[in-house]
Amino acid sequence: MTEYRLNAYHIMWLFVFFDLPVSTKKEMKAAALFRKNLEKDGFSMMQFSVYIRHCASRESLDVHVRRVKALLPETGKVSILSVTDKQYGDIYNFWGKPKSIKKSKITQKVLGAPIQLEFF
Repeated sequence: MTEYRLNAYHIMWLFVFFDLPVSTKKEMKAAALFRKNLEKDGFSMMQFSVYIRHCASRESLDVHVRRVKALLPETGKVSILSVTDKQYGDIYNFWGKPKSIKKSKITQKVLGAPIQLEFF
């Protein structure tokens, strides 16, 4: 059972991408509330309009997809993407351009490290 639960193909990552209008005070308030509610549900900001959440199983992922659907504002575009932990492990994150082209083991490890750590 434990081996199945911790399998990299069963652990999921949930991405929420959104582009919400902020032309009026009402729209600004709705966009801020949407972001605040995502954070309350355990999402972390990856970029300003991209939030990410770790889900230990497909069932957990389904629960959080339903919650995001319930939070949708009246206007704007929201997209949801789910990937396995194995797929997420291939992500490249960069914070600025490296000063040298030389690849060290430390640089490679930092760039590929996940943003969030969760104990099971």
